[in-house]
Amino acid sequence: MPRIVETILTTTSADGAVHIAPLGLIAEGAHWVIAPFRPSRTLDNLRAVPFAVASHTDDVRVFAGCLTGRKSWPTRPAEKITGAVLEGAVSHWELAVDAVTEDEVRPRFACRIVHEGNHAPWQGFNRAQAAVLECAVLVSRLKMLPPEKIEAELKYLEIAISKTAGEREQEAWGWLMERIAAWRAERAQKV
Repeated sequence: MPRIVETILTTTSADGAVHIAPLGLIAEGAHWVIAPFRPSRTLDNLRAVPFAVASHTDDVRVFAGCLTGRKSWPTRPAEKITGAVLEGAVSHWELAVDAVTEDEVRPRFACRIVHEGNHAPWQGFNRAQAAVLECAVLVSRLKMLPPEKIEAELKYLEIAISKTAGEREQEAWGWLMERIAAWRAERAQKV
């Protein structure tokens, strides 16, 4: 299995609009692969402007927020490419697309790092932060995964939230649980 690093990816449209999305980047040799689903704004932006910024943040609210309609997070211009760095990121990679492998579901953009920035010491994630990230992945796949898997994983993740969550993690978890509640209500209506 390849190494996947969960990041906040920013891409830019042809007219300069910044799009923020949580995305796991896949390590592949000297490249980091961005594999957005079709259709998506990230995919459209990468085709229009073949650069991206991977911001590494310890604020898991950004991951949860992007999946629950809270996409307005402050950014600043990238240093070497056309793009934007998430304000508050502890570090970032500025990426240039070297090659594209087409795919019907998830085209793969092989990118090289053209610049790295370090802005603050990395303190690591606690269990609640990791649980929010895992829950964010579940929320992004509500229409793809079996409901039983989602419910079982949520029960396990709730343990970490109850034991180690601070205010940020509780807020992020609450946003994701709102999304889960809407998904549960939608499923109940279909039964």
